Amino acid sequence: MIFDLHVHTNYSDGLLTPKQVIDLAVLKGLDGIAITDHDTVDGIKSAIQYSKTIDKIYIIPGIEFGCIYKDEEVHILGYFIDYKSSIIEQVTDSLRQERILRGLKIIDKVNSLGMKIDVDEVYKIAEEDYIGRPHIARVLVKHGYVSNVKEAFELYLNRGKPAYIERKTLSIVETIDLIHKLEGIAILAHPGVLKDNSIIDYCIHMGIDGIEAIHSKHDSDSVKYLLEVAKQYGLIVTGGSDCHGEIIDGDYLLGKYYININHIPIMKGRI
Repeated sequence: MIFDLHVHTNYSDGLLTPKQVIDLAVLKGLDGIAITDHDTVDGIKSAIQYSKTIDKIYIIPGIEFGCIYKDEEVHILGYFIDYKSSIIEQVTDSLRQERILRGLKIIDKVNSLGMKIDVDEVYKIAEEDYIGRPHIARVLVKHGYVSNVKEAFELYLNRGKPAYIERKTLSIVETIDLIHKLEGIAILAHPGVLKDNSIIDYCIHMGIDGIEAIHSKHDSDSVKYLLEVAKQYGLIVTGGSDCHGEIIDGDYLLGKYYININHIPIMKGRI
């Protein structure tokens, strides 16, 4: 059973609706996907409802949290979480407000640098009640201030760049504990992009259940290293595209990076 376990929708910073993501996944021949929007579970209900009408694909309810540790962004995925819990509702509502405030501050910084973009235009691109750096980046591309989203991040929006604003996050320990409280499985997302490998060790010692070894930003050496780490510590190995709905090199990332869930008994058992 082939699953892409890292997929975003327009409920966070993706371009596609849950329905569009599912239709694309079916077209790609996937048996299932995990909806893992940033700091929100709002897209999961409609995704699961739609998947049942076509009866061709399984949806794992998930989420992706961003943490800050050792001056790096550390992302943690939660799978099979109780997305209807009042606990996750309270946490995500708080994080959503923080993201909106941060987005507004970033827009102010961008404008102070001489590039004029409008808040309403960013909201229009975001569609949902969510403002993320990718939405701001797309507006910068639209106005010709940068040639693509990657350039927007490299020049202005990444940590240490002139328009970057830090945001409040849960700690790594709080995030792992929250996912477990929601009866979920906690996975360290795309650890191959971390500059400091000691962060991987820290997450392991803090109780992470697994690592995302297969990812669109991992090279073969990173994958080999992460598989060795997983074997050494008895961790779950997952994989996903981290698709945000953008067409890259003529196609979507969705379905190009995946895992056979038959090889993950704890996940297959839940399905």
